[in-house]
Amino acid sequence: MSKSSIENRLDKVNVFFNDSSLLRNAREILSNIRDIERLISRLGLGIGNARDIVALKESLKIIPDIKNLINGISILQNINDELFVFSDLISVVENAIVDEAPLSVRDGGIIKSGFNAELDALRSISTEGKTFIKELQEREIKRTGISSLKVKFNTVFGYYIEISKSNLSSVPFDYIRKQTLVNAERFITPELKEYEEKVLNAEGKIKEMEYEIFYKVRMEAVKEIARIQSTAKAIAYLDTVSTFAFNSVKNNYCKPEISEDLEIKILNGRHPVIELIGVHSKSSFTSISTPAPRLGLSKDFVPNDCELNEQKTFLLITGPNMGGKSTYLRQVALISLMAQIGSYVPAENAKMSVVDRIFTRVGAADNLVKGESTFMVEMQETSYILNHATEKSLIILDEIGRGTSTYDGVSIAWAVMEFIHDNIKAKTLFATHYHELINLGEKLDRACNLSVAVRENENEGVVFLYKITDGGIDKSYGIEVAKLAGLPVDIISRARGVLKELETKNGQKRTLQKPGISPEQLKICQ
Repeated sequence: MSKSSIENRLDKVNVFFNDSSLLRNAREILSNIRDIERLISRLGLGIGNARDIVALKESLKIIPDIKNLINGISILQNINDELFVFSDLISVVENAIVDEAPLSVRDGGIIKSGFNAELDALRSISTEGKTFIKELQEREIKRTGISSLKVKFNTVFGYYIEISKSNLSSVPFDYIRKQTLVNAERFITPELKEYEEKVLNAEGKIKEMEYEIFYKVRMEAVKEIARIQSTAKAIAYLDTVSTFAFNSVKNNYCKPEISEDLEIKILNGRHPVIELIGVHSKSSFTSISTPAPRLGLSKDFVPNDCELNEQKTFLLITGPNMGGKSTYLRQVALISLMAQIGSYVPAENAKMSVVDRIFTRVGAADNLVKGESTFMVEMQETSYILNHATEKSLIILDEIGRGTSTYDGVSIAWAVMEFIHDNIKAKTLFATHYHELINLGEKLDRACNLSVAVRENENEGVVFLYKITDGGIDKSYGIEVAKLAGLPVDIISRARGVLKELETKNGQKRTLQKPGISPEQLKICQ
């Protein structure tokens, strides 16, 4: 909500926006950095493993490249100052931890050879075991003359010498019987027993020593946790502004002007999500007499202007279903939000005031567990907005009062519109199918009627143009949308007949004058 802070971030985005080489290099370098905050948090909590500390090391190794990249760019100097270099920590991890470390830190295999002499000595006992067993077997075969003699190992009985029963008469007196099998006997010698204890003890000591070394290395990282977190925050900020710049270049965004007065002026604004998936197309306007376009067929989007200021604070938007009212409301809110986080915006030009809140009342949802109907939820959300919005807020209202009867709904919408206009005076976009409100929009000093343009003729039927124009419109084309949705022909035909009868009965249009006295309605007693 600080104009200067927003502009400062926009200026940082602008540096990358105007320097394609800097932007490309920054994104390439940053793409190799892992989630440093998560990694150091895991290590600090004692749940991190060797892979985490290796990933941290690889990320920290990139920091000098980042510093060199942005060095000398004055507006990025504060980011550069928060990027620390961790040469000693990188060196310790590089020398101690293997690059392809296992997940477990208790089973060994994580410390490099040559880092610790005692650990290497213990490992040599294990690694030289095969040579010892081979030499022992050859020596015992020669001593006993039993060519089939084997020296083996399993996890249950450890090391043993296996001799077939046909050769038991040649077994030396110093062999100690260990196990009897159907066709063989297993023995152990004092020498083999001594070796077994040495190997098993060595393996346990290796795992214990590797964990102790890993713990010490981890604590070296934890000692630097404050500086690492500060560095991670700076990297995240740099990532943010460079990504804003990348999206701005890619999607043709503009740098918004941040205004101190209560003004929003958007020239050819676009919805940043819908324009990428191509719901609205300039080249082939959507006809209601033909199937709706599939998402992604076109990237053309029909842009629209929006102007709100002290003389025009309330925009009432009417128009057909599927005509683009909701898209227009939401794109204005999103452009305001994007501008206020210091991002470029999807528009040709934009002047945006700082808002204190963005309030939305969109869609229909119930909360049956609490006994709240869709209309009750709608009223609760509306109530929250009316009780918390200020003159500096931006309010987006997409249909008010539609969850109840027509006259109840239009009465509530009328009263809400008056209250926002007269009391809150917040910048407001209000979409509605209650055409009676058009009269109110014409009477209120700071209100303005807008509508979504359509083209209607015999050959094309109803064609949505997705263009916001001045003035209200008294048609919603709900029956045509129902037809497009696939309702049976008989229902569509009957609905048209009923609509014609109702319009004739009510004089084509139901116009409500601004009521001086509220109509009486029975109250619900609690």
